[in-house]
Amino acid sequence: MTESAPTPAEIRRWRRYLADERAEAAVYRDLAARRDGEERAILLALADAEARHEAHWVALLGDHAEGVPAVSLRTRLLAPLARRFGSVFVLALAQRAEIRSPYSVDAHATPAMAADERIHGEVVRGLAARGRQRLSGTFRAAVFGANDGLVSNLALVMGIGAAGLGPTTVLLTGLAGLLAGALSMGAGEYVSVRSQRELLDASTPDPEAHTALPHLDVDANELALVYRARGMSEEEAVEHARGILADYDPVAAAARTAEAEAEQHEAIGSAWGAALSSFAFFASGAIIPVIPYLLGAEGLRAIIAAGMLVGIALLLTGAIVGVLSGASPLKRALRQLAIGYGAAAATYLLGLAFGTTLA
Repeated sequence: MTESAPTPAEIRRWRRYLADERAEAAVYRDLAARRDGEERAILLALADAEARHEAHWVALLGDHAEGVPAVSLRTRLLAPLARRFGSVFVLALAQRAEIRSPYSVDAHATPAMAADERIHGEVVRGLAARGRQRLSGTFRAAVFGANDGLVSNLALVMGIGAAGLGPTTVLLTGLAGLLAGALSMGAGEYVSVRSQRELLDASTPDPEAHTALPHLDVDANELALVYRARGMSEEEAVEHARGILADYDPVAAAARTAEAEAEQHEAIGSAWGAALSSFAFFASGAIIPVIPYLLGAEGLRAIIAAGMLVGIALLLTGAIVGVLSGASPLKRALRQLAIGYGAAAATYLLGLAFGTTLA
């Protein structure tokens, strides 16, 4: 019994799958060209897996595999971004592309292919994790700073404007809010990150403690007390300590300690970096709702213009957070917009109420 010929809809879908597999393999190869060691090997293995998937669709399509159409916009963006940046941004996009694979619900994709795509998402998530850690401190301050500047100063400007005060007063109030908020955000981030570092430093093992190991009394084995204090049972602690003393290498121990310290501080970020980033991004966000007043707009026209400008900025910051977190950029963008506009609308209504009362 011969198999029925594929329908036009199936051919279109398979051609799209083929194009996406080729594009994703190219992305992984471009990323691998910018890496070395284990990361390079992992990325090349991912590219080889995508090539296996490509062969599956080529076999199904036969002559229809020729002249494969352009890929989706999402996948088409990955290759040039990989060549230009080769960063966590591209890995985050690749992670999202792997997670959204339709193979698990497509009868023409094999179970192995669906399983590959699911695991690929976790592999890319692991590769992106280190880059996300490097971004977590300063990037968090930057995003929160920009978002706070946008929302708080829009709310302030709209509230003052709705109360019926003149454009000069609204402008000066907006600039004062910008400066006060940026200084407050910068100082708060510095204190927060600095305090977090100090707390971690207080809990981090002494980097020079390993130098005492060769001089310990093996019979008394004080090192076991360290592991018992960290939660091991007495038997586990004694066994682990004996193994450490038997295999002790001072050079390797010092290298491990230095690497652990570097990773810990990298994840937290720099206190000054977070402070300056927060200050700059709050100010860059807070200036946006003031722009219409700087350009001479007044009244309702200025308020509408400020709201539109801030809305665009909120959509952008939300989309960036969505991309880097591997989530839906559209959902994150709309969430940012709803929160920002909600706060601004509440302040605007309060301004109207106060303006009516004062009048």
